[in-house]
Amino acid sequence: MADPASPGWHGTTIIGVRKGGRVVIAGDGQVSLGQTVIKGTARKVRRLAPGGHEVVAGFAGSTADAFTLLERLEARLESAPGQLARACVELAKDWRMDKYLRNLEAMLIVTDGKALFVLTGAGDVLEPEHDVAAIGSGGMYALAAARALMDGELDAEAIARRAMAIAAEICVYTNGEVTVEGIG
Repeated sequence: MADPASPGWHGTTIIGVRKGGRVVIAGDGQVSLGQTVIKGTARKVRRLAPGGHEVVAGFAGSTADAFTLLERLEARLESAPGQLARACVELAKDWRMDKYLRNLEAMLIVTDGKALFVLTGAGDVLEPEHDVAAIGSGGMYALAAARALMDGELDAEAIARRAMAIAAEICVYTNGEVTVEGIG
């Protein structure tokens, strides 16, 4: 739980979209502290390559906490190469049961180009319906926009970019500085 005395970090919208054999994860670049934008060009989407198997991850929440989780995910993927679901479940179990990890405040969206998962500190490993997942301050705006665009002719990247633009127009904690990484 966040410290009520602290103004709290906000400013992330991350979306994952799977369409036409391609999966992309996109994230905005804004980090805010209370009512102040601290940085507008943060990179919250990363490409991982543990054991030669490519994985893309996007994170929302505390950056230090997210980096800790990404390192743990990479270690899990190295011990189970090519098995993203297994690595995610093992990370979620560690995250929930480990005294140190359970206090981490972050969420992840990860993909290997086939599966798309949302990981939370509650021990959840969720595979979203409708081939769209979103997290963060503007996540629900981006999710709604992407779901509305899925039946059209746009590809996965175009849907993610348009959904991020819509979220940036609505959510004060989201900007238009978007990083996109894809597989497939």
